[in-house]
Amino acid sequence: MSRNGQREQRQMMSSTQRDQIFFREREAERQANAEKSARLRALRLAKEAGEREAAEKAAAEKAARPKRKATAPPDTDLKP
Repeated sequence: MSRNGQREQRQMMSSTQRDQIFFREREAERQANAEKSARLRALRLAKEAGEREAAEKAAAEKAARPKRKATAPPDTDLKP
């Protein structure tokens, strides 16, 4: 193989290696973003579940309170 052929082969090899490194880094970034999104989604769902439970508890407490009877307005016709 000539010197030019060897040099081209080394350049091709290093180009392929750079491509492989690039794709591995890009995949690692994609994986990190996917993990972050999953963690944030889990936190959001937990928060929403807690808020839903609190709203249901408040509604149950409100429903359990005895209802007050409306008082009749005072008679204004009976004044002397």
